[in-house]
Amino acid sequence: MSKAKVYFTDFRTRIGVSLPAKLQRLIRQAGIGDIDFDGKFVAIKMHFGELGNLAFLRPNYAKAVADVIREKGGKPFLTDCNTLYPGSRKNALDHLTNAEMNGFNTVTTGCHVIIADGLRGTDDIEVPVHNGEYCKTALIGRALMDADILISLTHFKGHEMAGFGGAIKNIGMGGGSRAGKMLQHNDGTPEVDQDACRGCGRCAKECGSDAISYGADHKAFINPAICKGCGRCIGACAFDAISNVNDSAGDMLCRKMAEYTQAICYGRPCFHISLITDVSPNCDCHDENDAPILPDIGMLASFDPVALDQACVDLCQKAEPIRNSQLGDNLAKPGWQRHHDHFTDSNPNVHWKETLAHAERIGLGTREYDLITVK
Repeated sequence: MSKAKVYFTDFRTRIGVSLPAKLQRLIRQAGIGDIDFDGKFVAIKMHFGELGNLAFLRPNYAKAVADVIREKGGKPFLTDCNTLYPGSRKNALDHLTNAEMNGFNTVTTGCHVIIADGLRGTDDIEVPVHNGEYCKTALIGRALMDADILISLTHFKGHEMAGFGGAIKNIGMGGGSRAGKMLQHNDGTPEVDQDACRGCGRCAKECGSDAISYGADHKAFINPAICKGCGRCIGACAFDAISNVNDSAGDMLCRKMAEYTQAICYGRPCFHISLITDVSPNCDCHDENDAPILPDIGMLASFDPVALDQACVDLCQKAEPIRNSQLGDNLAKPGWQRHHDHFTDSNPNVHWKETLAHAERIGLGTREYDLITVK
């Protein structure tokens, strides 16, 4: 496979030129206009941010992308699937209210919001996975597959289970229905270090399956017979008392996300956009966002989601960590075993390299790319 082209621009602007306008210039130069949008339904897959989280992408960026699609005759809509865990996006009604409260509506973006897997997260379709090794089929939100064209608009950030949240995470995990998310998460279950547990109760609040209980000593216990292995408790624990003791679980999660992305993208026009800004250590699914671990870097676009994620990773690895952050705190700890990898140093239990390696192996894209700078 030949090198992919990834287009990049930073967040610098001159007076009179807005960042949304600069994003439009980027995606036009990256070739979005080569897609035949005329009369086509176009799914813009993005994350609306959990209520309380302020790191998600502003709706202004969604409008900028949607405006370009409409100029080309397309019919764009913003979409995401319901979550596996309790929160403000657990069903379509709450999810739509969440999106509205975070600023995503027809006035701010010029297009409708559709929750792809329906009211209860059960409106999905079984899709074959081309070259799938772990998932022969994938359960995907129906509206996402009903669209003629897929555009991913991704907030590139850290992630407590996947290492980073990029295009593959946005599409593969985000595009899975609730059942699809469960199937991606079902390898391995976390365990609690009883000595480290403070009994604060936060992990149980985040648990989507009521698998966490507390003994007389107020220490948490995760029932492996009930646990879905979603990993929310790992990110919730402020004391590093919860980890996934199954070494293959992180690998499997990353590989399955790549295969779900393959199922969603295969055989139809796709285009991918990522913004490296507000690089929080954890997912936008959290109802809070910690300080960024890295400075704002820029906006990128490509037809290849693997090359795009690899380019984002490479740019992040070259950036200087922010001292007052989760990453900075870890690096400053006496005796910290440095990984020389910002995502692993921020969340040491992650296996992010498997996402890109497996995605390339199954033909989703290539990790080899040429970075083309757009001024």
